[in-house]
Amino acid sequence: MNWITNYVRPKINSMLGRREVPENLWIKCPETGEMVFHRDLEENKWVIPASGYHMKMPAKARLRDLFDGGLYESLPQPKVAQDPLRFRDSKKYSDRLKDGRTKTELEDTIVAGLGTVKGVKLVAVVHEFNFMAGSLGIAAGEAIIKAFERAIAEKCPLVMFPASGGARMQEGILSLMQLPRTTVAVEMLKEAGLPYIVVLTNPTTGGVTASYAMLGDVHLAEPGAQIGFAGQRVIEQTIREKLPEGFQTSEYLYEHGMVDMVVKRHEIAETLARLLKILMKTPAVSETEQALELHEDLSAAAE
Repeated sequence: MNWITNYVRPKINSMLGRREVPENLWIKCPETGEMVFHRDLEENKWVIPASGYHMKMPAKARLRDLFDGGLYESLPQPKVAQDPLRFRDSKKYSDRLKDGRTKTELEDTIVAGLGTVKGVKLVAVVHEFNFMAGSLGIAAGEAIIKAFERAIAEKCPLVMFPASGGARMQEGILSLMQLPRTTVAVEMLKEAGLPYIVVLTNPTTGGVTASYAMLGDVHLAEPGAQIGFAGQRVIEQTIREKLPEGFQTSEYLYEHGMVDMVVKRHEIAETLARLLKILMKTPAVSETEQALELHEDLSAAAE
């Protein structure tokens, strides 16, 4: 019976039974309800083609898309204490960490890399929102600080892509301590005379907004991104007033001077390279000089 149960029956079921279809094969646009095939969405940088809605983009996919040729040096994740408070709510914090690592295949919420963008060397730091809502804990704070230190050592700019619900409550005060620590890292970079640009993505809220996400030399934002400290409902209940339509969106903040530019995802790499060349006082290169450099590179490769 074991042979029939364990081998024959599964074999017959696999031949005659229905095949499982992945749940994320089609993705629904939150604005229009349009269904988009997941490969088409990925090829379009996770932007809905018809509506232009910017979906959340996986951290590693963002780094590959940002850096020239998708090539970059992945910065290591520092080792830190796990579950220092032995925190438990409806679930153990240690179990939440395991779930996040299984879901994202990452150690924690921060992914950082060193590479070039349109020929400009920089360090990029990205939040992975799918790992516990991109929350800021000890591991994330340490990874951010190490990324700033690497940028200073390489004498290159740092670009931050925050996407977070804020400080990680399971680490209590230890999480909140990352706010001043990362702020000090930002100041170290500025003291070294190196640019710091923040690209605000959806959502950027809580303690992350209250620290390094709002300390950039230049603030870019993706269209439609939610940016703020407390949620709109909490603010309305506190001040007992109705807030304006579109409050806390990137477009609203741009109109009121808190964001310098709202930039579509397809234009971010070009915009960053242009800004950093200005901030780093890189001499402009004409199209003729670029063509000559390309010809020399191709000739050297052919030899």
